[in-house]
Amino acid sequence: MANQGSSTKERTRTNVQEPHKYKVIFHNDDFTTYEFVVKVLKVVFHKSESEANMLTIQVDQEGQAVVGIYSYDMAVTKTNKATQMARAENFPLKITYEQE
Repeated sequence: MANQGSSTKERTRTNVQEPHKYKVIFHNDDFTTYEFVVKVLKVVFHKSESEANMLTIQVDQEGQAVVGIYSYDMAVTKTNKATQMARAENFPLKITYEQE
């Protein structure tokens, strides 16, 4: 009879955490037009017409609105793209992101 040795496998506990999420926030100003904000929300953030309108109204009435929650890379990319669009049209639209 062949000697069959038993082997044991050692488990290593890996502490994997979900990456942090970041809120992208639009801030109100007196110069950026309603129509432009709706356009940015539709083009960059892929919002529907009605959702873009609701968010724009919230920005106007409350001073700011969270327009989406993304991974860090996506939040930075979308913030930069939207800011570039605003500057190209000479609008001072302020868009920030912060950890959720």
